[in-house]
Amino acid sequence: MGPTVDEIMHQLEMLGSEQTKKVLMRHGACEPFFGVKIEELKKIQKKIKKDYQLAKDLYATGNSDAMYLAGLIADDQKMTKKDLQLWVKNAYWYMISCCTVAWVAAESRFGWELATEWIESNKEQIAAAGWSTFSSLVGFLPDEQLDLEKLEDLIQRVENTIHDQPNRVRYTMNGFIIAVGGGVAALTKRAKQAGTKIGKVEVDMGGTSCKVPEVVPYLEKMEKMKKIGNKRKTTKC
Repeated sequence: MGPTVDEIMHQLEMLGSEQTKKVLMRHGACEPFFGVKIEELKKIQKKIKKDYQLAKDLYATGNSDAMYLAGLIADDQKMTKKDLQLWVKNAYWYMISCCTVAWVAAESRFGWELATEWIESNKEQIAAAGWSTFSSLVGFLPDEQLDLEKLEDLIQRVENTIHDQPNRVRYTMNGFIIAVGGGVAALTKRAKQAGTKIGKVEVDMGGTSCKVPEVVPYLEKMEKMKKIGNKRKTTKC
């Protein structure tokens, strides 16, 4: 028998700190959450590995720490489309929508389909989750499993519309161009062209020191490090 939700929640409460809460709140987190460092969540993940039902139950608590942990232990291949639609609907800030939900969706059987649907949403967090899911897919799947023509169309869409999008969508669209250029060698040149046309992307980072990476310098750095086309073993981190 694995741990129960109550046991995990008690553990998270003990691991939380006010300092971590303050940092996360500056980035957009809001109650309820305990303020647990990701490194501590990964220690719990290492013990549990994967647990489909526990992940769903933890996510359903609405506690940000528990929701992030849920993504780390989710059994992606068992996640249904209904599960993922519920998760994206209830993702109330970007670490959940653009990390947790995007990672699990990308490693599920429905990543491409849901990303395509989500980017059409008029809800900022859902649209951002869609672009982040595409970013995860291109950094994870072999090129032969990707629709390169569709990716080129998406690059063009970003090029044409990015500056008119909501705040977090601008950030994830910019990240998508970097992800495609870095993950798919055949599209690096096209991504750099888009980056040149797009220029600097203005995003309100909530008073934090975080910055929006510029496409061309970022990809040029990856080229120098010979990291273009490298694929990740997992989307989660």
